[in-house]
Amino acid sequence: MRRGVFNWVTVAALVVVAILAYLSVFVVSQTQQALVLRFGNPVRVITEPGLFAKIPLVDNVIFLEKRLIDLDTPSPPLEIIASDQKRLVVDAFGRYRIIDPLTFYQKLGNQQIAQVQLANMLNSALRRVLGDSSFIDVVRNRRAELMTRITDQVDKEATALGVVIVDVRIRSADLPAANSQAIYQRMQTERQLVAAQTRAQGDQLGRQIRAEADRQATVIVAEANGESARLRGDGEGQRNQILSAAFGQDADFFAFYRTLQAYQASFGATDTRLVLSPTSDFFRFFNNPVGTSSLPSGGTAAKPATAGPSAPGAPSAAAVPPALPATPTLPGVR
Repeated sequence: MRRGVFNWVTVAALVVVAILAYLSVFVVSQTQQALVLRFGNPVRVITEPGLFAKIPLVDNVIFLEKRLIDLDTPSPPLEIIASDQKRLVVDAFGRYRIIDPLTFYQKLGNQQIAQVQLANMLNSALRRVLGDSSFIDVVRNRRAELMTRITDQVDKEATALGVVIVDVRIRSADLPAANSQAIYQRMQTERQLVAAQTRAQGDQLGRQIRAEADRQATVIVAEANGESARLRGDGEGQRNQILSAAFGQDADFFAFYRTLQAYQASFGATDTRLVLSPTSDFFRFFNNPVGTSSLPSGGTAAKPATAGPSAPGAPSAAAVPPALPATPTLPGVR
């Protein structure tokens, strides 16, 4: 029986030793850093990964994050009045890293308290920096510069807490919902006014271009008509000269040619009817190829008047050309 009791005592001792051995060591991973507390007082800071020893039931180990930690501003988003008196709803976030675990523990205690205090610092920096900037600077012109200034200001305050602010970003910077619609309508009105002015300028320029084009077209047509009239006059003059020369060379042929032109002008229209006597002088070239008038039935030809001896060089009566027939204007009968 004594042997059984001894065995139980040995097993219990081994269990106690195993528990104490388990409680006397701890592991720090690569993503963590540790702070060893003895009766609540920090005695050692561990920033490297590995297996470490501690006094069981006396030392307490607090693990802190070694990687970047997200810092979000509390909800709802922060409302800021810019330097141009425009209200902005700003939603920002940041990232920080714990560089001094002992100071972090002494000043903040844990990560939850650190989130609240750092968020207040971030909000204060946002109000200071964005309050001194205009709406256009925050939205477009100087946004990157403003975020750098905010990061520097928050980092300067957070260094005393054992953390470093790595980055601060503005997630969104918008106008309040009540102002957005009014500003949108004003922008729409301004764009419509600009569009109307542009259309009016375009219409005015179009009228000027069309007027100039019409003026140039009128000038060109007038010059072309003048040149055409001049050329036509020159052509008519040359034609008259040619006809005059031709008439001087052969008067009978000229009479024949003008009579053919009269035929063409009279018979050209298909809806024109002429009522003429076959013995009319107008048809003398149909009755006689030489163009002399035909005798009426039963009549006798009239003898030409006997002329006295002519002066030397004077044309004989047979050489006198017959009178040119004028182009007749005959009434048409349907």
